[in-house]
Amino acid sequence: MKRQDPAILLLADGTTYYGRAFGKKGTTTGEICFNTGMTGYQEVFTDPSYYGQIIIMNNVHIGNYGVKESDVESSTVKIQGLIGRNLEELYSRKQAQTSLDAYLKENGIVSIEDIDTRALVAHVRTKGAMNCIISSEILDVDQLKIQLAEVPSMDGLELASQVSTKEAYEQGDKNSTIKIAVIDYGVKQNILTCMTSRGAHVKVFPATATLSEMKSFNPNGYFISNGPGDPGAMEYAVNTLKDILQEDRPVFGICLGHQLLALANDIPTYKMHHGHRGLNHPVKNIITGQCEITTQNHGFGVDPEAVKNNPNIEITRSSTLFPKSSAIISGAICQ
Repeated sequence: MKRQDPAILLLADGTTYYGRAFGKKGTTTGEICFNTGMTGYQEVFTDPSYYGQIIIMNNVHIGNYGVKESDVESSTVKIQGLIGRNLEELYSRKQAQTSLDAYLKENGIVSIEDIDTRALVAHVRTKGAMNCIISSEILDVDQLKIQLAEVPSMDGLELASQVSTKEAYEQGDKNSTIKIAVIDYGVKQNILTCMTSRGAHVKVFPATATLSEMKSFNPNGYFISNGPGDPGAMEYAVNTLKDILQEDRPVFGICLGHQLLALANDIPTYKMHHGHRGLNHPVKNIITGQCEITTQNHGFGVDPEAVKNNPNIEITRSSTLFPKSSAIISGAICQ
C-alpha cells in the first residue's frame, strides 16, 4: 500500500503544488522540465542529459511496467527528482526485477505524485523553465523558498564534466576497421550500442580529453555526445572541437554535441523558453524531402539565422513543428 506522507512542489515563481511522497523521503532541487513520452521512463531517468533537472512525466501512469536492470542509459539515475500524476508501486511486466518506488529509493530520488501534471506542464510552457524544489520532509513553504533561492540557474552552468567518464574505455570489436572516438559529455549507452552493433569499435574519452589523446586511438571519425548543462559554459570543449574540425575526419554531434559544434563554428547558442523534450517529433530531411520521426531532449538551441548565414554550413534537416517562428535547425554539415 502506498505511503500517504504529504509532499510539496514549489516553483521559483511561487507557484505551489501539494501532493504525496514517492521514492526517497527528503528534499531535492533542480530545473523543472517535462517529457511527453508514454513509455521509456527508465531510459529517461538514467539519461545523463537530465542531470540537474527535475522531470515531469506527462503520461498519467508511470511505473506500471516496473524496472528492468538492462533498460538504462547509464549506470545510475541522473534526474534530481520526479513529478507524476500516478507513480505506480505495483507493476505487471514479468521481466521486471523491481518496482519504481524501490528503484527510486535505492537511487536516492525524491519524488512527488498526485500532481495535476497537465496543469503543471501548461504552466511551464507558458512561464518557461525555472528552478523548483520538492520536499516530503520540509512542509514550510517559506523555508522552502529560502532554500530554492540558493539554487543556481541552468543558464551558464557547466555540468558535462560531472557526468563524464573519468577514464577512457572501449566497446565493440577491436579488430574492426571502423574506429570512432567518442567524447563523453554524458553519452547514453544505447548510442554506443547502435555504433558497435553496426560493427564499429569505439573508444569513449573523458570530457576533458585532448585531441592528441584521441588521435592516439587513430579513429576514422569523432562523435560528440549529448549531455547536460549550458554549452556556452564549455569553452574547453569548444576549443577541442575546433582542433578536431581541422583533422579532415567525419565529425558527428548530437544534442549538446551539436550545440558545441555550432559554437566551434562561431554560431551562438541560446537557452530555450521551456526546452524541447519528448518522443515522436517530426523533422524534415531537406536532402530527401521526407519527414523523419525523432526524439528530442534539449534546453538550449542553436541560432537558426546564424546557421543560415554561415557559408561553411549546409542545413540538412529542420524542425517543422513551429511554422510561425524561425526553424529549429536539427542537422547541419560543416564544410
